[in-house]
Amino acid sequence: MRLLMALLRKSIVPLTRTMEAVNRMFSASAACAAIQKMSRVRVVDNSSLGNTPYHRPPKCIHVYTKNGIGKVGDKILLAIKGQKKKALIVGHRMPGPRMTARFDSNNVVLIEDNGNPTGTRIKVPIPTGLRHMEGDYSKVLAIAQKFV
Repeated sequence: MRLLMALLRKSIVPLTRTMEAVNRMFSASAACAAIQKMSRVRVVDNSSLGNTPYHRPPKCIHVYTKNGIGKVGDKILLAIKGQKKKALIVGHRMPGPRMTARFDSNNVVLIEDNGNPTGTRIKVPIPTGLRHMEGDYSKVLAIAQKFV
């Protein structure tokens, strides 16, 4: 019996180590790092809804794009404190094209249905690429203090 247990231990341990090595060799797809449904986000403006502490982080429940993956400048629908609010993505963790900023967290700014931002200041730097994108982001750019 001891011999059988020793043989099993020797054969199982290398198998699990090789499986770990195989799993490490493959990386997650690029879509997993972008903002999609159920992604946690961070509200970076000074709106009252986004800054008061709550036991659940804000999560994306819908992305208003064809493929369902949100990049900088896309609008999303958030579940925040038991409410549904629209938000604008102003930074995400997924690396984009060359010479674009990559952020440590998925940053959003809460907006109203007509596109006006809810807060009056944005606390973090936002990418300058928003200036050249299509869409009405002028009010969001006006309340930003720093650009990257």
